[in-house]
Amino acid sequence: MSELAGQVREALRARGEPVSRLGYFCAPFRPPSGPLSDRVIKTYRGGRDPDVLEQLARRHDAYADVLRWAGVRLPETRFLLLNEAGYIQPVIVQEALDERLLMRPRIEAADLPEALSILEAAASSIADFWGRVAQRPERIGYHPSIRNFAIDEDGPIFFDTFPPLIGYSREEMGRLLLRFSESGLVRGMGRVMPERIRGIQDEWYSPAGTIVGLVGSAVRLRPEHGPAILDWARDFAGRHLKPGLRDEVLAELDRPPRLPAFWTGMRRLLGLEGKPNV
Repeated sequence: MSELAGQVREALRARGEPVSRLGYFCAPFRPPSGPLSDRVIKTYRGGRDPDVLEQLARRHDAYADVLRWAGVRLPETRFLLLNEAGYIQPVIVQEALDERLLMRPRIEAADLPEALSILEAAASSIADFWGRVAQRPERIGYHPSIRNFAIDEDGPIFFDTFPPLIGYSREEMGRLLLRFSESGLVRGMGRVMPERIRGIQDEWYSPAGTIVGLVGSAVRLRPEHGPAILDWARDFAGRHLKPGLRDEVLAELDRPPRLPAFWTGMRRLLGLEGKPNV
């Protein structure tokens, strides 16, 4: 781990261009050279609160273990805390994926049958995850949006492990959303509208919400195929989901799912890049 920390410090000094500007918490980058050039580095807002950060590290490792246990494929992912004279910065170092495998551009470029096949694989993996963690005692969430997946011949690969959605109450996760947001605007809004910020997480802890969210993103990416995507989603719910979850999902699919206005407005205020599903 100390060797990895040294490599990360070197990569941070020679930081390359971000591979994405869509993140709420950070802008991941891939070093242009060096021993971590085949990795993506994600740095998060540091501080001098070791209790919070050390718990975060433990929860991250526990969350990655649960994801794998539940059948979710992850790239090689390591979490570390860089300590510089008491200032501690969380960092994730993750195996870089071939950009050609990213689900979002694949769904945009595919013909309709292939796009529906990709959505079927992703939705099946989401439903399977919830089925496997249903009896666990911890509060566990999942954020399987289209932009958090890649897909290869073996199926979906999930690569968003922050924040670690395990063990935190709704109130605690709300505080983490503020603590680790890079935006002073968001942190300020959290002081006057804390419930709005806490509400960002609710879809992540809802089995029906995560499946409906996937469908909504696909419809917004390919509006010309919206009716066909909704027909597929209703058929998928009838075939793959258990009765309670099936009914929740179907109740949301009588029209194209929409993003909450507060969330879309906040992304615009933050200047986060986006396409039709943002």
